[in-house]
Amino acid sequence: MRTGSEPATARSALRARFWLSVWGAGWTALGTVAFALAGRPGWAAACAALWLVTIVDLVVVLRHLRQGPHYQPGRDVPPYQPPDDGPPYRGRPRHRLPGGRPYRRRPGPWHP
Repeated sequence: MRTGSEPATARSALRARFWLSVWGAGWTALGTVAFALAGRPGWAAACAALWLVTIVDLVVVLRHLRQGPHYQPGRDVPPYQPPDDGPPYRGRPRHRLPGGRPYRRRPGPWHP
């Protein structure tokens, strides 16, 4: 169901993000060890930095998962109700001149 308020009520796929973080942490740890054993300290440092990023992301995802349905609703949690502050967004915004008058056509490049 599209309500027009999806950016405000979007839900994150935290379980997918969790498994991608686990996969990334494993590969970056493996890369760090492999490059360190191969004598490539620059590449090993780059992999170690990426490993740190994936671990931080993993911690954030686990924190959000443990906070409950506010961050990751299950199948038993109904979708959010659309906001009652007006009609849903229906299309692209109209281009207007500074005085509030609409353009006759969409502004584009000037041609002689």
